[in-house]
Amino acid sequence: MRTYSLFCAMVAGFLFTGPVAADGAMNHADHATSHQTEGSSSVQVAPAEPGQGAFAALAETALILRSDSQTDWSKANLSRLRDHLKDMNDLVFKTTFTTHALDNGIRITVDLTAEGNAAAGRMVPAHAPVLGGETGWSSIVETNGTMMSWEVTDIHDGNQIKALGFFGLMATGDHHRAHHLAIAKGEMVH
Repeated sequence: MRTYSLFCAMVAGFLFTGPVAADGAMNHADHATSHQTEGSSSVQVAPAEPGQGAFAALAETALILRSDSQTDWSKANLSRLRDHLKDMNDLVFKTTFTTHALDNGIRITVDLTAEGNAAAGRMVPAHAPVLGGETGWSSIVETNGTMMSWEVTDIHDGNQIKALGFFGLMATGDHHRAHHLAIAKGEMVH
């Protein structure tokens, strides 16, 4: 929690309230100035996220690694994390699949030869056992090289599993941040 607070403090130190050019672009030379509101109080306004999501994840991870004296820089590689973040984007926006409803869950079928499905082929097999461990659901992936089948079932939570669907199941769990840090540290690849 200390590192995240440090990150928030760092981000809060960058104030994006400087003059804006006629074309709407921010004057970067003045972006560290404070903004004076009407009256006598000074208000500091800063975005919570530095840019878009993938850039923010990389910036936060770089700060965490640099703040940790135990970081093994011979293993660290933020490009690996960038590749994973790209896979996450491709998974959400490019993956095509078929969903089959089961009495107590769903079976998702992904054609691994279809354009845009490579990320699913890398991510689903890694995520499925973690999902099962965190939820207690049966989460089984079978791959034959060209097709992947992911079956998620539970006798009590079948309707929840169906409602979450592929994307909700992939986003379920609180392991993603730790996973991203491990990738950047060179402790795992996926």
